Amino acid sequence: MHLEDNELDHELVTMHIDDLPWSVEVTRVEDEAGFVAALDAAAPHLILSDFALPSYDGLSAYRAASARWPQVPFIIVTGAMGEETAVDTLREGVTDYILKQRLERLPSSIRRAMAEVESQQQRARAEQEIRQLNENLRARLQEVERLRNTAERQSQVLEVQARQLEEALNLQKTFLAETSHELRTPLTALHGYLRRAEREAGGSQTLMDAQRVAENMTRLVNDLLQLSRGELVQSIEMHFMNLGQLLRQVGRDYGVRAPEGAYEIVGDPGRLTQVFVNLVTNAVRVTGSAELVGLEIEPRPGELEVRVVDHGPGVPDAVKPRIFDKFYRGKEAGSAGLGLTIAQQVVTAHGGTIDVVDTPGGGATFRVRLPLPEEDDDAGLDTELSPGLDGDLDTPQETGPGGALA
Repeated sequence: MHLEDNELDHELVTMHIDDLPWSVEVTRVEDEAGFVAALDAAAPHLILSDFALPSYDGLSAYRAASARWPQVPFIIVTGAMGEETAVDTLREGVTDYILKQRLERLPSSIRRAMAEVESQQQRARAEQEIRQLNENLRARLQEVERLRNTAERQSQVLEVQARQLEEALNLQKTFLAETSHELRTPLTALHGYLRRAEREAGGSQTLMDAQRVAENMTRLVNDLLQLSRGELVQSIEMHFMNLGQLLRQVGRDYGVRAPEGAYEIVGDPGRLTQVFVNLVTNAVRVTGSAELVGLEIEPRPGELEVRVVDHGPGVPDAVKPRIFDKFYRGKEAGSAGLGLTIAQQVVTAHGGTIDVVDTPGGGATFRVRLPLPEEDDDAGLDTELSPGLDGDLDTPQETGPGGALA
């Protein structure tokens, strides 16, 4: 915008700005009214103004422009201006002044003014971006602080729960230890009474069954004591043994079907009897009838698979991953929840695996896989053969009704 009342001066100014590196469109106004109206209509990129007008002056024009568009450069182009007046205009805020006798300086003054405007705009944009980044950073710091406080609260809750769990485990261990010690005393006395009765009355099947029950109960008590020390199922004594004979004995004792045949493995007869007594008694208890339970055995490459098959209500899928957990008890458990844990640990100690699957037609099948002896094992275990190698198990390793370990 050019505020100039003289047509010739306007043409001179226009001629000198033709060399600018931008496409220039000049709007000329001649008086205060036209100038103010043009300012109110739109913001110009640059204002050139004569200093002395018939009814207006350049300093008043600058003040009007600065009030509306403070970022727009304002250059005074005048025929004469005293040094003191020029200093006053610059102090007021005018961008520059050019004498009409030196219009060749006008293009460089305009370029300098526009560069300064561009620089100011860049600074303003940078400052705005910095403010925005600061706000984002402040928001993120607040979120981090909130998350930290939440994590601290959760950590405190977990610490309390961990202490409570540790106390509960300690109480559990104390209970198991005290209970085991309390039970060992009457069991020791029971063993003594049974041995004396055997000496006085002679051997009988009833006394033998009672001794087997007492042996199993003693083993359970010892397991409870070991559990209280975190040492469940540590004592495993490996021998050559007839697994088929062991299964038939368990089947006879509990009235369930058992397979024929001799299947030799290396294992602890007493501990494996404990495993299958647990599985069979659990199955009989759940089904309510020994006729709905059966034992099966199948040779497989490098192993024997023993299956305890029942046709009861089965094991829900949600329960299967937890069924071997210590002290886990299902709805039909009726036990302390240690039997399957002990069974799993015994089988694992033998290098085998145990799991549960659905029985076709309904029910549950527990599968125990035990490794077959390798040829190199025969020579290494000759000196450890148990007295039961001829197909019979030692009497203390047998079990009888009522000897289930729940």
